[in-house]
Amino acid sequence: MSHKPLVPEAKEKLDELKTEYANEIGIAYSNNDKGDRPSKLNGHIGGPVGGLMTKKMVEAFENKLSHR
Repeated sequence: MSHKPLVPEAKEKLDELKTEYANEIGIAYSNNDKGDRPSKLNGHIGGPVGGLMTKKMVEAFENKLSHR
């Protein structure tokens, strides 16, 4: 599975969302220090952030659909 965004122009905004959502749930997130942490810790940090990102993006899409 590729970790590249489907829309490359959205990468910067997605990174901003990761940081915003991590802060929202009280996780110190930095996109710069992935290489020096064990994968278990990356999963512990990334799982909740990714889950919240997915939840909010689905919610936004559903709202968009309901207002068509």
